[in-house]
Amino acid sequence: MRIVLVQRRALTGDPGENLRRGLAVCAEAEQLGADLLVFPELWQTAYAPCPEDEAGARQWSELATTVTGDWIGSFREAARQHRLAIVTTFMEAGPDGISDAAALIDSSGRVAHVYRKVHVCDFLWERAFVPGDRFAAATVQTAAGPVRMGVIICFDREQPESCRALALDDAELLVCPNASLLCDDRIGQIRTRAFENAAAVAVANYPRPSMNGRSCLFDGRAMDRGRPRDHTIVLADDREQLVVADLDLQALRAYRARSIWGAAFRRPQAYSSLLKGTDMSIQAVDDVPTDAGNLVIGSGESR
Repeated sequence: MRIVLVQRRALTGDPGENLRRGLAVCAEAEQLGADLLVFPELWQTAYAPCPEDEAGARQWSELATTVTGDWIGSFREAARQHRLAIVTTFMEAGPDGISDAAALIDSSGRVAHVYRKVHVCDFLWERAFVPGDRFAAATVQTAAGPVRMGVIICFDREQPESCRALALDDAELLVCPNASLLCDDRIGQIRTRAFENAAAVAVANYPRPSMNGRSCLFDGRAMDRGRPRDHTIVLADDREQLVVADLDLQALRAYRARSIWGAAFRRPQAYSSLLKGTDMSIQAVDDVPTDAGNLVIGSGESR
C-alpha cells in the first residue's frame, strides 16, 4: 500500500486556494501511484487561529463547512477520479459549534468516517472548537484492498489512550494529520504508538517555515525473528514535498496475528483508575511555554 503524506504549504484562511492546491495534490498523488493521501491538520484554513476579537472570531467561524458542502464534495470527486483514498481536513460546522475535523474518503468517493479532534488544545485558541467524543476505526476501500483505519489529529497523539482505543477497534493503520513542531521526543512518541499497538502510524505535517515537516510512517513491526527491527519506513526533513511511503500490509497483518503487543495480553480489570476524571486546572495561556502543544500561531503561508 502506497501512502503519500502532504508536506506542503497552504494559504492561511483561504479555503478556495487550499482546495485548488489540494485537488492538484490529488492528481500528483495518482502519478506517484498512491493508494492513500493524507493532508496535515486543518488544510482547509492552513490551521488559521481564531482571533480574540468578536468580529474576527465571527469571520473565522464563517470559514467552517459541512460534510455535505463543496469542500468534501470536491475531494469525493477527486477520490473517484484518481482511485485514491483521501484523508482531508477542515473546520466542520455542526449544530453544537465548530470542530477540528478529518474526513476519511475511500477510493469510490464514499465518506467512510468523519473524525472530530477529541484532545483540542484548550490552552490555546483551539478552545474555540467543540471537541469530539470518541475514537472509532473504519474499513476503507483502497486500490490496495480494504484497510482498517483510524484517525487522530495532532495533540491526540500525545495521549496514548487515543491510539490504544483505535487499536482495540482493530485499526491496523492510524493516520495523524498534524500541525506542530515535531521534535525528537514527539517522533519517539509516534514510533512508540506504533510499537505498543502493533499498528502502522502515519503523520502528515506542514513544512517550514510554519512547522518543521518530519512527516513520517512507522509500520509497527518492531520485531523480526525475535530481534528488534527498525520500523521507520520514512522520516522526512523540513522541506516542502510529497512524502511517499510504502506499507507492507501482508507483513503487518502476519505480525499482528502473532504479536505480544497490542491487545494480546492486556489486563483491563487492573486499569480502572484510567477511567477516573482529573481535577487539574488549565494554565492561563500566558503561562504555557512557547513550544507547548500546537503553539505556532502563524501557521500557513502569508499573503
